[in-house]
Amino acid sequence: MRKLVLFAHMSLDGFAGDKNGGLGFLSYNEELQQYAEELIKTVGAPVYGRNTYHLMAGYWPSVLNNPDEDSHSLAHARWVQEIPKIVFSTTLPSADWNNTTLIKDNIVEEVNKLKQQPGKDLVIFGSPGLARSFMHLGLIDEYKLTLHPVLLGEGISLFDASTPMSKLKLLDSKTLGSGVVTLHYTNR
Repeated sequence: MRKLVLFAHMSLDGFAGDKNGGLGFLSYNEELQQYAEELIKTVGAPVYGRNTYHLMAGYWPSVLNNPDEDSHSLAHARWVQEIPKIVFSTTLPSADWNNTTLIKDNIVEEVNKLKQQPGKDLVIFGSPGLARSFMHLGLIDEYKLTLHPVLLGEGISLFDASTPMSKLKLLDSKTLGSGVVTLHYTNR
């Protein structure tokens, strides 16, 4: 059975993006890139909310047509272009990016059907609004978080006052040279 995993970068004070949704606070380097590449190997389908879907669909296809892109970016662009993608949105009229499925309703039923399919895990990339909705529905099986050594003071929260209490079990953690801490939890 596949798991639904939330992968998110966050600031020390719990923000998954600055007040404009930007990720300029990330301590992104070769070590963190290697961590992300290992995570990618576990992904059977990326899962997005509407906003993250728009960002990804607007960016990665353009990388494929840019002759100045580095080989790592091109390889990732090819991967994300071809892999089956799932977007959850009640307001998005269509999802036209290659190999994308749009799910608009019956969320719990649809996620459980996806989990029953063979293959690698379903991984939510960022998408804090979708992640919070899925937390409320009890759908997230694991959390893979990168905690960055920065305080933003304000931004887009990954967890907020309405997040239901969940007892998590730490499966793994690692401190990277940049001060980023990777955390891997299972939802008991």
